[in-house]
Amino acid sequence: MLAYIPYPSWIHPQIVPFLPVRWYGLMYLIAFAIAYLLFRYQLREQSIKPEKDVVLDMFFWGIVGLLVGARAFAVTIYDSTGYYLHHPLQIILPVAVVDGKIRLTGIAGMSYHGGLVGATIAIVIFLRVKKISVLQWGDMLVSGIPLGYTFGRLGNFINAELYGRVTRVPWGMVFPGAESFSSGQPWVQDYARSVGMPLPTTGLVNLPRHPSQLYEAFFEGFVLWLIMWFIVRKRKPYDGFGIACYVIGYAVIRFFIEYVRQPDKGIDWPIRFVHVDNPVYQFTPFNFTTGQILNVLMITGAVVFLYVLRRRARLDAAAPASAPPSARKLRKKLK
Repeated sequence: MLAYIPYPSWIHPQIVPFLPVRWYGLMYLIAFAIAYLLFRYQLREQSIKPEKDVVLDMFFWGIVGLLVGARAFAVTIYDSTGYYLHHPLQIILPVAVVDGKIRLTGIAGMSYHGGLVGATIAIVIFLRVKKISVLQWGDMLVSGIPLGYTFGRLGNFINAELYGRVTRVPWGMVFPGAESFSSGQPWVQDYARSVGMPLPTTGLVNLPRHPSQLYEAFFEGFVLWLIMWFIVRKRKPYDGFGIACYVIGYAVIRFFIEYVRQPDKGIDWPIRFVHVDNPVYQFTPFNFTTGQILNVLMITGAVVFLYVLRRRARLDAAAPASAPPSARKLRKKLK
């Protein structure tokens, strides 16, 4: 009996064979559409009537900031080879010269954390210019974003990318294109025997891995959306509370899923407290990836943000409209 699942052979990145239209791009279009529709729903729910095209403009600049930030993090923090330092045009160009010929390579490599930073900066600047409450609109945005994120991770799964570490769990999946290992290594032979995988006498073998994209789609996407939409959105004590809850919720879930994700090649575990003989599949909770480090920074920043929001809410509740100028100035500063 096999204790793993082959990657479905009927899944193809292209929607229509031989055409450059991919499920990955469609999934992200669906993600943005869901976030937009849920945001408009909340505007109607709260009887907010913004100026014409303001919401579309906000989403446009948010997406621009997301793409810039995601790409910037990917080619700096997550690039250990220095490739983009020597080939800066590859940061923005979907083509490269390979063996003297121009080939379509696409723009591969995006970072969620960078996208979050870039989108936040762009949206905050836009809302400030339009004199719209950043905290109120930010709460509405993060209430719908996780559901859209679900489809983004499904796009990663269809692309057979961002797969997890080698595993023995019965739902481990053999992803095409994943790193293969020599069938002559003793640990590979022992592993394959334990999951019922036939091995060639020589050559390379692709081993089952965690389908971590599906973990993220479910927990960082659907489950977090349920929490944000049905609990936080309806019970938030003050504006900005939803933003902090989203950041903390995402970071906590992603922190634990990072344990089963395949670490970025060349970076692996920047913080290592325990030595393991075979880091390919041996597990320890005391070695941490770059993603986990960024998640801890997100949690820390969100907790500080919550403290500031709570302090402001208390000042607003305690200080009457006739408060002295010094108190009003402090309240305005916190806003």
